[in-house]
Amino acid sequence: MLNYLLGLFSNDLAIDLGTASTLIYVKGKGIICNEPSVVAVKKDGKGKRVLAVGREAKAMLGRTPGNIAAIRPLKDGVIADFEVTEEMLKYFIAKVHNRRLLVRPRIIVGVPSGITQVEKRAVRESAYSAGAAEVYLIEAPMAAAIGAGLPITEPSGNMIVDIGGGTSEIAVISLAGIVQSKSIRIGGDKLDEVIVQYIKRKYNLAIGTGVAEIIKMTLGLPMPDEKTERLEIKGSNLITGIPTTLEIESGEIREALNEPINALVEAVKNVLETTPPELAADLVDKGIVLAGGGALLKNLDIILREETQLPVTIAEDPLTCVVKGAGKVLDEIRLLKEVTIPN
Repeated sequence: MLNYLLGLFSNDLAIDLGTASTLIYVKGKGIICNEPSVVAVKKDGKGKRVLAVGREAKAMLGRTPGNIAAIRPLKDGVIADFEVTEEMLKYFIAKVHNRRLLVRPRIIVGVPSGITQVEKRAVRESAYSAGAAEVYLIEAPMAAAIGAGLPITEPSGNMIVDIGGGTSEIAVISLAGIVQSKSIRIGGDKLDEVIVQYIKRKYNLAIGTGVAEIIKMTLGLPMPDEKTERLEIKGSNLITGIPTTLEIESGEIREALNEPINALVEAVKNVLETTPPELAADLVDKGIVLAGGGALLKNLDIILREETQLPVTIAEDPLTCVVKGAGKVLDEIRLLKEVTIPN
């Protein structure tokens, strides 16, 4: 009875703990928090002290003095810095909850499908330390498929490609289970990194990841028959050390991103090749659904359509699919037991 009463008063949470952003869904209220997964830490004689979290901390990336570090505590979708992740979760949970006494929420967290036992334990411990009463883990592609409105409990094939900041998750789902999946360490961050290296190599210009992200989202992956677009960028000349402005063309960015995009296409094909024939037949009509921030990369859906010869659609509001899906699972106890990772 006590648990039931606490359930009524608690605001259960669904968290998409992403490499780039952390999103939190509060039961009955929707998505309350969508902030960058960045923490600014000041180092002094007493150790580390958290200065800022989220948007405020992201604004400090690449702009901090020596004793302050803007840290991204998650790498490739998993916890790289346990202590800082815990602090970040505590901050976000307190923010959405307006911390009330006695109430310890149930929390469901979206994690990559290729996560190890050690990484699972790290996520669970972080959530418990941040004030959770119960912690459930759900694989990100499963949560994304639910959030995208796919009929995952039916005996038919549903394919989701969730492209996040650190990883891309590809999965074929049927009867509330993942039949075939692959997790690759290629996501938005990797694409930004590739652009930074390309500009450095070709123009001797050093740019930050923030500028690379603007290039990626503005120019995307132009098709050969499209009109060439140009973008003015600013960076530091590596030879003279002087800040410089430069104009780049969309075709160059397509060339720069060829390798990681090809690796993503190959991973999708690999999952399709190993999918049982009955489910593969379902995909001929239903096709592939894209979710995650990477789904917004211009022309990626067209490239995948050409390469797989399957229909490719972008989920409605792809950035929030994982957290919305995890939120729906919180509302349905039967589904919660079916789709979460066993302890």
